[in-house]
Amino acid sequence: MAAPGSLGLLQAPSFAAAKCRPAASLCAARRAPRAVFAVRASAAASVTKDGVLRAFRENRALKIISGLQNFDRSSVASVVTAADKGGATHICVSSVDPAAFHSAVQAGAKMVEIGNYDSFYEMGIEFTSEQILKLTRETRKMLPDITLSVTVPHTLSLPDQMRLAELLEEEGADIIQTEGGKCSSPTKPGVLGLIEKATPTLAAAYSISRAVSIPVMCSSGLSSVTAPMAVTAGAAGVGVGSAVNKLNDVVAMIAEVRSIAQSMGLASRNMSENLRTVHH
Repeated sequence: MAAPGSLGLLQAPSFAAAKCRPAASLCAARRAPRAVFAVRASAAASVTKDGVLRAFRENRALKIISGLQNFDRSSVASVVTAADKGGATHICVSSVDPAAFHSAVQAGAKMVEIGNYDSFYEMGIEFTSEQILKLTRETRKMLPDITLSVTVPHTLSLPDQMRLAELLEEEGADIIQTEGGKCSSPTKPGVLGLIEKATPTLAAAYSISRAVSIPVMCSSGLSSVTAPMAVTAGAAGVGVGSAVNKLNDVVAMIAEVRSIAQSMGLASRNMSENLRTVHH
């Protein structure tokens, strides 16, 4: 196991890439580039499901997303470095193809995630509750013991998001993730704009956390200003992507992760477990 405070970081050559098949329901997106990146680290072998979920149960999970269409090894490695040095508890990238998860789990991933649909929205593709439930059932059938996070689409109404979250819990999801940053268009600059940006996902986290008993991860459009608001609203953790991966300098990335971690009351290097997830 990695030493406390370590993500078991690897350099770019330690990333493994494999082709992944498109989901049957996403024919329109089949021409989009697809790959799977999994971080390899020997320390992950000893991480249990309880270890993966511990930070969520303690309401202190901070997940960093490398980027839905980020297939550059050096870029992903920079995000991993920033997550480790900045004090994140999880590193995450996702898929909407359950078949893609096998190679990631074989590479050592301890958690997989159905979600982060933003690039599909840009192609005019939205996900229905039925599609999300189908993907969840398929993933659970293939990987009954893996920690599974599932994102509830922000394109659903709040009541429908809550209902879907309840059904996902029944299907065996371990974590429900919210989103909404893409649908928010702030009208104010500065702090007011940051709060406006996070409003949809904060509202979803508040509502869904009161509808399910499993942890809720508030993601999309968050910053050091709004991350603590998410926890106050009922989230067990937060997911941050573009606020970090849009930066071109690893030092700036580390500073951003550290700022978010500190806003949540986390120590700079509070990692006690190693986690890898998969990116489609």
